[in-house]
Amino acid sequence: MHNDPTYQLLASFFFASVVGFLMQRSRFCNTAALRDAMLFKNYRNTKAMLALMIVGTLGFTAFMTVGAGHPIVFEVGINQFIGLFLFGIGMVLAGACTVSSWVKSGEGNVGTMWAVLFTFVGMFLFSLYWSAAYWPPASATMSQVPNLKGLQLGVANAATLQRQTGIPAIVFGLIQAAVLAAIYYKIVRYERATEQARADAQARAAAVAQTEEATAAAIGMPRGKQTAGNL
Repeated sequence: MHNDPTYQLLASFFFASVVGFLMQRSRFCNTAALRDAMLFKNYRNTKAMLALMIVGTLGFTAFMTVGAGHPIVFEVGINQFIGLFLFGIGMVLAGACTVSSWVKSGEGNVGTMWAVLFTFVGMFLFSLYWSAAYWPPASATMSQVPNLKGLQLGVANAATLQRQTGIPAIVFGLIQAAVLAAIYYKIVRYERATEQARADAQARAAAVAQTEEATAAAIGMPRGKQTAGNL
């Protein structure tokens, strides 16, 4: 039954629908998680992204520890840095990440429809360029080991580290999750401090207003007239 294409198609449709519904209702966006934090000091999406990363890290490394799942293996190199930088510029110009672009396209946003379309066009054209002419042959450069001449750093994920060091992958997952949790905690403390400072400022402003009203009442003159007379 699990190998039945119809069953797999229905399962994929169900889970994709659930994820799409959650994304649409939560308004989650990777671009907003970074952009809003840096420009507007709004960490709503940032905290959501960190929480997802923590849960995903622990879940995936737990599966790797027991030898289950099929972790993706990809090479880390200059191509990742350049690609992520260009992709980040594109996301900011589009005003949304790929996930929220799909959501906004479904809502009828024409601008993000173009962004989604040309995301695929760009990936297709670059795949042709890469395989035909660039990065002295990929098969020779990407050997899963550090290759500084080819600007590649090899493969390094929890499964690889577990195989090379004998340390369970979940240990590396716990370390990464702890770092992410520390960042999350730092953000929460910053938000609380900011909220407390705002509340203190409002309390001081209210106290000043009450003092002015009390002074005006003591001399039998409305505060507005007193201010005008002083001027």
